[in-house]
Amino acid sequence: MTERTDTPPSWDERTQLSTFLDYARATAVAKCEGLSAEDARRSPLPGSPLMTACGLISHLRWVEQHWLEVVFLGGEPAGPMVLISDDDPDPEMRTAVDVPLPRLLAEYEEQSVRYRELVASHGLDDKAQRPIRDGRHVDLRWILLHLIEETARHNGHLDIIRELLDGHTGS
Repeated sequence: MTERTDTPPSWDERTQLSTFLDYARATAVAKCEGLSAEDARRSPLPGSPLMTACGLISHLRWVEQHWLEVVFLGGEPAGPMVLISDDDPDPEMRTAVDVPLPRLLAEYEEQSVRYRELVASHGLDDKAQRPIRDGRHVDLRWILLHLIEETARHNGHLDIIRELLDGHTGS
């Protein structure tokens, strides 16, 4: 079972934000524990065919890459995110069904280690290199809060699809 806590070891803002993001990440991983390879690629929601455990973990991974490496650091999009178009707005979810869930989870966790270091080496008030849609340059604090919100929202999706797939609840 994935160990997780939402109680930070200290009460400064950075530690609280990092702890909640790590908690949300660990919850996403826990939602996938024991899921069969077949079910990890299957969507039980007819109206949302990309809503699979593989798709959601891939999405979380690449959303973090986008916000931290592309928006915050000013890097270039990578992986399936370079394929985004009006016709294919979610390539990270579409292509994930061809990748085994254990590999997706390992890549997500490896990336999380790097991003913990990135967050630790920058100030929460440091501004992103690239602007968001409205032209503003958000700070690292906003990006962390957004990633907590995004991950928590998709954990709800993982709850639903997991229960529909195999009846598993909790975690």
